[in-house]
Amino acid sequence: QVQLVESGGDLVQAGGSLRLSCAASGSIFSTYDMGWYRQAPGKRRELVARITSGGNIKYAESVKGRFTISRDNAKATVYLQMNSLNPEDTAVYYCNAHHIYYPYYDYWGRGTQVTVSS
Repeated sequence: QVQLVESGGDLVQAGGSLRLSCAASGSIFSTYDMGWYRQAPGKRRELVARITSGGNIKYAESVKGRFTISRDNAKATVYLQMNSLNPEDTAVYYCNAHHIYYPYYDYWGRGTQVTVSS
C-alpha cells in the first residue's frame, strides 16, 4: 500500500506558474506509474499527465506545452510544473499511483486546490 500527499496548490493569476509535488510513502515508488488528475466543480476527474515507472510520459491535450511532469524515485516524489496557467486550469489536483504488478492497485491522494484568477 502507498500513501500519497500532494502539496503546492495555491491561488495564482492567469499567466502564472505553480509546481505541485506528491510525496509517496509505504511502498516501492519505482513500481508505480504516477499521474496527476484534476477535477473542476461539476466536471469529471480527468487525466492531466502521467509518467510510467519507465519514464514514458503522456499529457492531456489541454496542457501540452505548458505542464511538465517528472519524478524523482530517490525522493519518492512526482512533480507537476504548471506554466502559463489560465482560469480553465482551476481544479482540485489529485496524485495517483498505479501499481505496475498484478492486481494493479490504484491509490489516490486527497488533492490540492489550484485556483487561477483572470
